[in-house]
Amino acid sequence: MTAVRGWVPGFVVVLVVVVMFAAVGPPSVPASERDAIAGRYAFTPMSIELPGGYRQQAIRRVNRDYADIDAWISSVGAAIAMNDMDGDGLPNDLCVTDPRIDQVVVTPVPGARAGRYAAFALNPAPLPMNEVMAPMGCVPGDFNEDGRIDLLVYLWGRTPIVYLARPGAKAPAAAAYTPVELVPNAGGARYTGPQWNSTTAAVDDFDGDGHDDIYIGDYFPDGPVLDDRVGGGVAMNRSLSNASNGGDDHFFRWTGASRGVTYEEQGGVLPRDVSRGWVLAAGANDLDGDQLPELYLAQDHGRDSLLYNRSVPGAIRFSRVTGARGPMVPKSKRIGTDSFKGMGIDFADLDHNGLYDMFVSNITTTFGLQESNLQFMATARDQADLRARLRRGDAPWKDRSTGEGTAWAGWGWDVKMADFDNSGDPAIVQATGFVKGEVNRWAQLQELATANDGLLEHERWWPHVRAGDDIAGNQPLRFFARREGGGYADVAGPLGLAVRVPTRGIATGDADGDGRVDMAVARQWDEPVYYRNVSPSGGAWLTLALTRDAASPATGAPGSPATGAQVTATASDGRVQLARVDGGSGHSGKRSSEIHLGLGRAAGPVRVRLRWRDRTGRVRTQDLRLAPGRHEIGLGTRATER
Repeated sequence: MTAVRGWVPGFVVVLVVVVMFAAVGPPSVPASERDAIAGRYAFTPMSIELPGGYRQQAIRRVNRDYADIDAWISSVGAAIAMNDMDGDGLPNDLCVTDPRIDQVVVTPVPGARAGRYAAFALNPAPLPMNEVMAPMGCVPGDFNEDGRIDLLVYLWGRTPIVYLARPGAKAPAAAAYTPVELVPNAGGARYTGPQWNSTTAAVDDFDGDGHDDIYIGDYFPDGPVLDDRVGGGVAMNRSLSNASNGGDDHFFRWTGASRGVTYEEQGGVLPRDVSRGWVLAAGANDLDGDQLPELYLAQDHGRDSLLYNRSVPGAIRFSRVTGARGPMVPKSKRIGTDSFKGMGIDFADLDHNGLYDMFVSNITTTFGLQESNLQFMATARDQADLRARLRRGDAPWKDRSTGEGTAWAGWGWDVKMADFDNSGDPAIVQATGFVKGEVNRWAQLQELATANDGLLEHERWWPHVRAGDDIAGNQPLRFFARREGGGYADVAGPLGLAVRVPTRGIATGDADGDGRVDMAVARQWDEPVYYRNVSPSGGAWLTLALTRDAASPATGAPGSPATGAQVTATASDGRVQLARVDGGSGHSGKRSSEIHLGLGRAAGPVRVRLRWRDRTGRVRTQDLRLAPGRHEIGLGTRATER
């Protein structure tokens, strides 16, 4: 009897562990169900054309202080965007940032119309450049409001460059763009501006004046991160969970287009600890219906921030909001207090309650850094209740990732939610993976994760991560699709998407106009890939191309995307869907400016409410009844179908 009493405590401990694992572990999905879900989707992988003649590299040259972690420093920079850059009426052009050649490439989507023009790299000349600069991402948008799609490129080692589409260009080519500085500098052959190290950007009308503004998020503080000729002048994060010594974030308010493009930087927009976070992703979206976009900042080494927009024309202002405390809600599951490694952000109304939900991508590797993705579901009664609570500083969203089966995926990066099968329910696609090599360095990383925060800002205490080392290098893309009874199942494997190579950015859009959303994926130190959607679903769909200015295919001007315009669509079966014209949310992937909604088996016209700001900053609202299919609508003082 004494012996029995001796092993009872141990048995109880083991039982508690087993019960807790069952309670928080991912829901089990039978193989038969997984295959049935995967049967709703199908994708054809296709190679993306890139220009030749550039020197290839497999790792970056970095500051001498970073020599022993050069693979870690080299783990970002692959990016991809999808949009209509040649004015043919379809988002069938890609802007690819490829760290293997450190070039930003414009190239047509592969397929039937791939030969419209040859792939080319953007040419920054005559702006000053050097070998210690590297592009990190590309955001399409109309930055001078002439109806043509320009390209904003942000970099490490300098301030961003805006490539303005030239009015007289006959076809996309390097000569069809004029590079201009976003931040004025002294000019000349030598760069004299600050050494920003920017990793993300978001474009939206933050101050509500009717013109798009720009947010630039910096990761490292200003300094020679990529200069292997020097040592020093660089920094590391002072914590893995609460660091605020990163690079400053920047806001640029649109002030005119009389001399190409003119933006004015506005300082003091964010609290210093937020502005100096180690940001990897940013998402802008009007959450409460006042046509002023909120901003979510995903911070790698500190607390993410959801910022409520209190701007007025001419002055961008935000205030922080925080999720409610509760006895069963850990700090890291609350908006504004989490200590996870924020890597990506996207918005969608996943439960069709008329409010936006959010998905935040984090590091979630079992027996590695086991944190959690965050599937924040809105809990407010309606938009009015949400607005009142945001104004009080409350963020009424609760994380449901564990029960929904989306909590754990790997070393997460970009995330995009889109309806790929036109069922009316968006799937969640997530990029994962870190550094690919042959030598497993997880053990050393775990030592770092448990080290005293006081050591982290000194790079000599970090474990070596160099060429050939591997941390999460075999993790594949994830594709979470809705299950019949609720929750999600990852069906990337059956779909052929689970290629074991690190991915970074995801771009989505209906590139061929067939009513199915395609996607392109940027891979770190590997070739990008385009996935043409050939899903068998026969669901109805609605695509809206919303522009502020008239399209002119004859001159290559598709019209200015109506960034921030909101759509509430009600199908004949009563299901409500939300969507907006996205100005570039996420980590390094940028979706098309078009809005695509799957309608499932609903028949007949769709009731659509449009809400936007015109060029004077006035909020406009108009109701339409639209047949399923594609619609081009101009938004001025009224919405007019073309």
